Amino acid sequence: MTDIISAIKALDANAQVVVNGEPSNQAEYEANVKYISGADANGNAIYKDTQDFTWSQVSAKKAELQTAYDNKQYQRDRADAYPSIQDQLDMQYHDAVDGTTTWKDAVAKVKSDNPKP
Repeated sequence: MTDIISAIKALDANAQVVVNGEPSNQAEYEANVKYISGADANGNAIYKDTQDFTWSQVSAKKAELQTAYDNKQYQRDRADAYPSIQDQLDMQYHDAVDGTTTWKDAVAKVKSDNPKP
């Protein structure tokens, strides 16, 4: 899942920004996203009068990041489905000793159950 902060940081990793909520349109973005230009003598943030990025830029980057995240769902599903490393090592040991293919079969099943798109 992606959010506005992730999109802004993808556009500029050094951006200093404060976001209230999760804006879903230009008006909310302009009202709830404040870019920081520095700090005053007391360490309080000084906010810029303008946005570093437009709503169009940020929302497009957010959509791009969400698509990339969604396209890797199979990887997350596989990671959850694989046996633990300890179990896989035990399978490999027994496969070597017993001449079986338990580990290969287990991995193949996870891959077939969760194919790449």
